[in-house]
Amino acid sequence: MRAKRKQRLYAILGLVALAAIAVGLTLYALRSNINLFFSPVQIAEGQAPLERSIRAGGMVKAGSVARDPDSLDVAFTVTDYVEDLEVRYSGILPDLFREGQGVVVVGELQPAGWLRADKVLAKHDENYMPPEVAQALEDAGYAPEDYQDKAAEMGQRLEAED
Repeated sequence: MRAKRKQRLYAILGLVALAAIAVGLTLYALRSNINLFFSPVQIAEGQAPLERSIRAGGMVKAGSVARDPDSLDVAFTVTDYVEDLEVRYSGILPDLFREGQGVVVVGELQPAGWLRADKVLAKHDENYMPPEVAQALEDAGYAPEDYQDKAAEMGQRLEAED
């Protein structure tokens, strides 16, 4: 092999190695910014990573919201009507948050099996359901339309109580 060809080969191998290192570092950096969606069934099966930012969603279980009167702490249960997930959140909940409504929470799953939420996202009208929640309900064998009717019924009941 000639010296010039050998020099080109080393240059090409060097560029390929640098490109591989750059791609590897980029993927490593993005790994911590990705929050995957998990349903309560997937979390109960152990598919969700512990102490890493994830998104979980479902319906807020009726009768599960417990507020601390001395602080902004609130605990509630998110369900896909197969499994339940306890969520603890400290902060102001969205105005549209209520029992029987679809929510997506962003937070970290704790080893004890509950989720410490950093954000709670509620749906924006009575006909909307987050796509992830709708897919999780369909995967569990339920039709999201059925739960929209239940949510409307729950809303009417809560309004009647106020």
